[in-house]
Amino acid sequence: MSVRDWKIVRVLAGIAMRIWAASGAALLGAFIIYIVYGGFFAFVLLIFAASGILYHAQDNLMFHPDLPANSRIFIPVPSMHGLPYETLQLKTRDGISLHSFWIRHLGDKGRYVPTIVYFHGNAGNMGHRLQNASGFFHTLQCNVLMVEYRGYGLSEGIASEKCFFLDAKMVLDHLFSRHDLDHSQIIVFGRSLGGAVAIDLAADAVYGSKLMGVIVENTFTSIPDMAVELIHPCVRYLPFCFYRNKFLSVHKIQFVLAPILFVSGLADTLVPPKMMTTLYTRCGSTRKHMLQIVGGSHNDTWAVSGYYQGIAQFLTQCKESRGPLQTPPVSQNVWPQIEEV
Repeated sequence: MSVRDWKIVRVLAGIAMRIWAASGAALLGAFIIYIVYGGFFAFVLLIFAASGILYHAQDNLMFHPDLPANSRIFIPVPSMHGLPYETLQLKTRDGISLHSFWIRHLGDKGRYVPTIVYFHGNAGNMGHRLQNASGFFHTLQCNVLMVEYRGYGLSEGIASEKCFFLDAKMVLDHLFSRHDLDHSQIIVFGRSLGGAVAIDLAADAVYGSKLMGVIVENTFTSIPDMAVELIHPCVRYLPFCFYRNKFLSVHKIQFVLAPILFVSGLADTLVPPKMMTTLYTRCGSTRKHMLQIVGGSHNDTWAVSGYYQGIAQFLTQCKESRGPLQTPPVSQNVWPQIEEV
């Protein structure tokens, strides 16, 4: 091979090496991009899938109808507490049957006394709250309609925020279809989770106008606010869309115009009493009252001395103020704390 031929081969070899080097760099770059961005997209996909699972699992994390054990099997009945009652199966708008207790004073008396619609707290069933209902019946001389949420006790269906709100309206419609009670003396009561249901019902312009009064006890401002209290302060930065159930009572309370009593157990370690104060402050009603019970914890505020006396005073004021709305003096807005005896 001539010198000239060798030069041509060397030039071609150099070109081939440069092409190979460039191709290798391009291939390496493509591989790195795949590893980095492929991993990134895989991570994003993982987060998206995990958040979707957690989002749809929130109902199981939020609602506890099976605590304590057998709460969906054994339901204590009002006769165990000497209460006359009728078992109702109320049909919701989507055909679900809700198990309920209609605890009514016998004879004509039941037509003239107030009727309390009772929405209980999370976990367990309505039978676990019969001692409190007995106090409403015997001490306050009220009829009581105890409503079991869908997915709780012997009620059909699956628990959800939206359905709770719709079912509460159906319950009130049922009461107004009955002829054995005074429709002008209906009080909605809700404790904890039930307080959020009561506030949503009372905030509705149509249904709220039908109520003689509202009583909420140891309830929260919202589920996002409770997440901050129970999980970590950083949770406050999560967008609302991450919450399947929100129960935004803190925003709805401004639309409540009916007379309302906030019963706050100052020893509540689950729902901070400051949330009750926030709800009271933001409430739109000009006939709002705060009853603070020293020593009252989340589930047993009703057992502390002064509880029924405070509610009795509120019911009396409701009966007396069913005329035009008037702003009460500041000194009457917040009642003094009731010391535990």
